[in-house]
Amino acid sequence: MSDLRTAKLADVLVNYSTKVQSGEWVGILGDIAALPLLREVYSAVVKAGGNPTLLLTDEVMRREFYRYASDEQMNWLDPAMSLYLDKADVYIRVNAPTNTRAMSNIDPKRVRQVASAQGGWLETRMRRASEGSFKWVGTLFPTEALAQDAGMSLEEYEDFVYSATYANLPDPVAEWQKMGAMQQQKIDWLKGKKHIKCIGPNIDLELSIDGRSFINACGERNMPDGEIFTGPVEDSVQGWVRFSYPSIKDGRAVEGIELKFVDGRVEEASSKTNQDLLFAQLDADSRSRYLGEFAIGTNFGINKFTGQILYDEKIGGTVHMAIGFGYPDTGSINKSSVHWDMICDMRTDSEIYVDGELFYKNGQFTV
Repeated sequence: MSDLRTAKLADVLVNYSTKVQSGEWVGILGDIAALPLLREVYSAVVKAGGNPTLLLTDEVMRREFYRYASDEQMNWLDPAMSLYLDKADVYIRVNAPTNTRAMSNIDPKRVRQVASAQGGWLETRMRRASEGSFKWVGTLFPTEALAQDAGMSLEEYEDFVYSATYANLPDPVAEWQKMGAMQQQKIDWLKGKKHIKCIGPNIDLELSIDGRSFINACGERNMPDGEIFTGPVEDSVQGWVRFSYPSIKDGRAVEGIELKFVDGRVEEASSKTNQDLLFAQLDADSRSRYLGEFAIGTNFGINKFTGQILYDEKIGGTVHMAIGFGYPDTGSINKSSVHWDMICDMRTDSEIYVDGELFYKNGQFTV
C-alpha cells in the first residue's frame, strides 16, 4: 500500500526544490531500496514536462567495486556520468541504504582514491550549481537500516522523516517558505560583517567572513533542510573545536574528533575511534585540512542525532563545519576532493559573536 506522504515528498522535490521546467534533462539517481519514492519522483518529473534519466545504485555492487577494482578501474570516470554532469539541468538524489555499515571493512585509502579520481565531478556539479545552470537536491528514503541507526522502529522513523520534510502537512511548501523567511532575516543582518567568534565548552574558534556570503538553506538543495552557511576565508580560522557527535563516513563512525586550526589549516587532530579514517580524509589532498564550510543549524524539528548527516547537521542549536571543498556561491575558493561535515552542540553555555556583537546564545539567535 502506497504512502501518500511519499507522493507529497516527491512533489516537493520536483516542483519546489528543483522547480523542474518543461524540456529540462532531469537525472534521478537513487538506491534500489528507494524505488517507491523514485517512482513518484519520476512521475512528477514527467508531469512537469521534464525529460527523466533514471540512474540506479546498489550498495552491494558499490562495495564489490571498492574491494576488487584495480587502480586503473578506480581512476576511470564513467563517460555517461561525465556527460550528464556537464549537460543536464537537474540532479535529484535519493539515498536509501539497507546496511549503513556496508563499507566498514573497506580500506579508507581505496575509498579516498575513488573520491579523488571523481573530484572533478564534484567540482563541476558545484560550479554549475553556483552559476545557476544545474539545480540539485538530495534526500533520504526511510529504510530499516536508517531506523535502526536512529534507535526507532521503521514506522517511527517514517513519521520522523515525513515530519522533518513537512510531507505530513497539508502545504509543505508554505512551511519551507516560512523557514526561508526567518533565515533570510539573519542573513540580511550578517551582510557586510567580517568576523565570527564561537565560544563554549566544545569550542574556542574564530574565523573571517569578510567578503563571503551566507546561503539560505530552506529545502531547495537538501530535504530536509534548515541552516545558514558560508565559506570562511581560508587562512583565517584559528582555535580549536571538539565535535559533539560521531562523524560517519562510508559506514564508519569517527567519534570524539578534535581539531586545532592555525592560520586556517588543521595542525593537530585526534579522535577516539577510527583515527586512520580521520587522517585519510585530512591528508587526501593539499586543501583537505582547510574549512570549506561554516554553518548554523536551525531546524528544531530535528532534535535527535540519527547518524545521518543530512538530518543531523540541521539540528537546531548546533553549528557544523566541513573540511575540504567549499561552495563557490559562498565565495569559497577551497577546492578539494573532500567535503566532510562535523557537528558541534552549542545549546549549553555557548555563544557566537559577530564583529564583537552577541549573535547567538545557547542555541538561539539573539538578533
